[in-house]
Amino acid sequence: MVRVSGLASGMDIDQIVSDLMKAERMPIDKMKKQKQTLEWQRDDYRSMNLLLSDFNNLAFNMTLQSSYSSKTVSSADETKVKAAATSSAANASYTLSNVTMATAAQSISANSIASSIDPTKSLWSQRDSMGTGVWTKKTIDQAAIALSADTSTVKLAKGSLSEGNTLQSISVTTGGVTNSYSVRIGTEAGTVDPNEVFINADTGEMTFGTTLTSGSTIEAFSYQQNVLNFSITTYDSNGKATGDNKDGSISFEFDGSTSLNTVLTQISNSKAGISAFFDEGTNKVVMTRKDTGNLSSADSADGSNMVFLGGFLTGFLQLAGNAKGTDAKFTLNGLETTRKSNTFTTGGVTYTLQNNFTGDVRVNVSNDTQKVFDTIKDFVTKYNELIEKINGKITEERDRNYQPLTDEEREKLTDKQAEQWDDKAKSGLLKGDSILSSGLNQMRSNWYASVSGVSGAFSQLTDIGISTSANYSDRGKLVIEGDGTKLKEAIEKDPQSVMDLFMKSGSTTSEKGIVRRLRDTITQTVSKVEQRAGRSTWTSEQFLLGRNLKSVNSQITSFESRLTQVEDRYYRQFTAMEKAIQNANAQSAQLSQYFS
Repeated sequence: MVRVSGLASGMDIDQIVSDLMKAERMPIDKMKKQKQTLEWQRDDYRSMNLLLSDFNNLAFNMTLQSSYSSKTVSSADETKVKAAATSSAANASYTLSNVTMATAAQSISANSIASSIDPTKSLWSQRDSMGTGVWTKKTIDQAAIALSADTSTVKLAKGSLSEGNTLQSISVTTGGVTNSYSVRIGTEAGTVDPNEVFINADTGEMTFGTTLTSGSTIEAFSYQQNVLNFSITTYDSNGKATGDNKDGSISFEFDGSTSLNTVLTQISNSKAGISAFFDEGTNKVVMTRKDTGNLSSADSADGSNMVFLGGFLTGFLQLAGNAKGTDAKFTLNGLETTRKSNTFTTGGVTYTLQNNFTGDVRVNVSNDTQKVFDTIKDFVTKYNELIEKINGKITEERDRNYQPLTDEEREKLTDKQAEQWDDKAKSGLLKGDSILSSGLNQMRSNWYASVSGVSGAFSQLTDIGISTSANYSDRGKLVIEGDGTKLKEAIEKDPQSVMDLFMKSGSTTSEKGIVRRLRDTITQTVSKVEQRAGRSTWTSEQFLLGRNLKSVNSQITSFESRLTQVEDRYYRQFTAMEKAIQNANAQSAQLSQYFS
């Protein structure tokens, strides 16, 4: 729409319309402020729910037996025996004596395997140092190779070949014509004749005597490759072989391009459970079981823990095939017994043997009163922090002199001023909220009400030295009486009763422990808040404030459409006025001409 702005009347039409629209916009500004208030209120509710949910997660830990049954363990000599205990361990003393630690099966090369071996280079390139009976020949089927560029060198897909190979020729097809190239295998190419192909036995690289053009195809062929084949058998603590082969062994195969270090690394990473390495100082290989103990098959005649098969292991590496480990032997409180590992658990106590010894080492297990005390104290502190924040929100005063800012109002303020204004406008949005107030009241009741059916003498909070603050301004905060002596004495005297007081299960509220009641109350409160303020993943229709916001948004959209129509009407009226003034001015000018 073309708008005329005061050309005839000399009036600032845009400013006049703007001033008129300010009055028209007053209802929509009120709606936008209402929308902002609803959004702030929604966010405040969700922040309260986050606090409640975080505390509920902490409360879950207080329903675990381990929170109340922590044990402390002392060893008379930790250079010989270390110990730790679970919450199920009994308070008792244990004596270990006549300890012989478990050892792992180990096999070491009987002699230096080769004075010139380099563990980083390919084994095939060092074959002269490896002796006989190490390599086996395997037939490899090489697929056809299509060339995408002119070249005279092509690498085999599977590494090196065996010298003395039965491969006589290789065919190459170019443009429908097939040519045959005689094969020569070695380690030095020298001069390659035009009708010949040289294959490097170490690397598997083919060098043709002529350049093969792009689009040519090296036809499929078969050749023999030198490989290392061997197997290793190891056993678990039940005497079962660890491998996937039918006999329980683990098979290994490597081509000649593989180095000794690579072979040993793959053995170490396999299911065999062996650590393998090459010592360059002695030129020997060491293979050690990762687990200690006599780990052998029940059917094994000699009790071997590791069985090696293959010339590479028994011939070149000179590893013995009957390596054995030994079980740990010791006497515990007069009972002679054995274990596969130097770390073992019995009666809820985990022992870790450090050295062999013949004398006695005493291990004492008792309640860790301080740790349980600290756990309960931390829970009380977190509860006090929770109710302080919620009380702060529901008692915060609402200053109605500070309403959400419109865009125009915000432009007139500095960022700091706008931030301070927003802080005051956000205050008191949850003042006196019935859901949160009811939740706090119920949580206070959860703490103070007696727990029926406890196993010991402690049925309510005051029995263990926890009470309500006498200061009214604390609004229900809990305090641990004195320096915590009464609580510590309760934990020491009857830890089961303390545990029941907090985490006892029951079909009714009175039968449930304090923490379980709290979790029920929190769950109900969170659910009620969600019905009002929802979650970030919910749609607007799923909660009350969301539906209110959707309604306000709809009103704003409708009113903005109406404002556009009103503004257009004002401009049409002023445009008509301008046209009328222009016509009057034109008529006046004509009359002036007649009279002159």
